[in-house]
Amino acid sequence: MKEYRNSPIQVKHEMKSFEFEIDKKQLETTVKEGLKALCTVVGWEVMQQLFTDETEELCGPKGKHDKERKAYRHGADKTKVVLGGEKRSVQTPRVRAKDGSGEMPLETLIFFQNEDQLTDAIFRTMINGVSTRKYSRTLDGDGVQSKSISKSNVSTHFRKGLEKTAQEFFKRQLENEYIALMIDGIRVGKMVVMVVMGVTIDGHKQILGLKSGGTENHTVVEALFNDLIDRGLDPEYPRLYVADGGKGLHKAIKNIFGTNAPIQRCQVHKKRNVLEHLPESAKADIGLRISMAYLEFSYDAAKKQLLQLCTELERTYPDAANSLLEGLEETLTVHRLQVPGLLRKTLASTNPIESGNSVARTVSGRTKNWRDGSMILKHMAAAYLSAEQSFRRINGYKQIPFLINALSSVDSSSAIITA
Repeated sequence: MKEYRNSPIQVKHEMKSFEFEIDKKQLETTVKEGLKALCTVVGWEVMQQLFTDETEELCGPKGKHDKERKAYRHGADKTKVVLGGEKRSVQTPRVRAKDGSGEMPLETLIFFQNEDQLTDAIFRTMINGVSTRKYSRTLDGDGVQSKSISKSNVSTHFRKGLEKTAQEFFKRQLENEYIALMIDGIRVGKMVVMVVMGVTIDGHKQILGLKSGGTENHTVVEALFNDLIDRGLDPEYPRLYVADGGKGLHKAIKNIFGTNAPIQRCQVHKKRNVLEHLPESAKADIGLRISMAYLEFSYDAAKKQLLQLCTELERTYPDAANSLLEGLEETLTVHRLQVPGLLRKTLASTNPIESGNSVARTVSGRTKNWRDGSMILKHMAAAYLSAEQSFRRINGYKQIPFLINALSSVDSSSAIITA
């Protein structure tokens, strides 16, 4: 036996290599579908187990006498519950009170029958672009047992979610301090929706309010500002107001926040307005010169370049010169405040609000017939709240303390920066 153990044994085996190619996209899709199906099954089993646990808590272990039980089993019943973004039929246990007072509802069942969960799921899905007809395709199950995915039911839950979201938006309190307000208008159907976005002292963006009207007139904007004040916006807090060149916006800001309110007129809008008065052959050169002037750090240097450009344009394109000269001082407010580099670029235009406007345009573009302004505002409120979830802090937020110091030095009667 010893000799056998010590004797060398040679095993010859020819290994064969196999080559096969994996479709990574197909594998990823299969894994995702498998996980979704697994989550649905697990969720269903967990819910059933919760029903069983609560029944045992009330009635004691099945088949055993329990003097301390509060109720006894009374068969089962078929009802509907909300799970996985749909309503399904399920068989649940029934229990009756020991004292004969009648049937006792299961708290777990009440929780799963709450349709608010279904409304929220449908609303989130549809606000992201899924139609009522295609909602069933987003569900994890096969939809055979579902009681909630018809077009009419989905539409009803979406309207409920829209109403709830709009109420939350228009009633939420404004508890932050906003170092800047950006005001812009977006056309929806035959209406113009005025949007106000606030920038907090730590650089976060938040949509503060909406108001619809026929045009960007000062009456609509003043009503919007008054609503913000009623919900907590401090009208005396020193801040920068960034807007386009609309006269209604300018008048509303001065009427509500005082003549000392520093307004930064959007440089992007100003440049666009000037270029509209030029032929195609001159747009590139003039546009570059305007941009280079606004890139100057010094207020005096930037103004000198713009005035020089105005003088040159007067001889060839007087309308463009007048457009550039109109409101020129307000386009240089961030220069007068000496706001540093990246923060200056951010606050020199209403571009930071455009990410929210883009989402709003996408959402509003799915509706072709608007009944009234109320319907428009509900959809826009939902769109902007959805956009807020992906908002990031503004570029240059670390330089906000410089802006705070500059705004504190604004003379309360003339809005001129003091030495």
